Amino acid sequence: MTANVGSTDKVIRLVLALAAVVGAFVAGFTTVAGILLLVLAAVLAVTAVTGFCPLYRVLGLSTCPARR
Repeated sequence: MTANVGSTDKVIRLVLALAAVVGAFVAGFTTVAGILLLVLAAVLAVTAVTGFCPLYRVLGLSTCPARR
């Protein structure tokens, strides 16, 4: 599992995860929208913390700086 999420991308993902949790709170945690937002927040937070995004791997993308 090679890191493919750069620093700026990680910060953006964490901010979006926080926004999704707030959105889930507003929508109600037990509503369909709230549950979907919580799942999205979890995915964003996990990919930010681990530095690996499976979708980036499938698409051949990387926001990590090139290693020398």
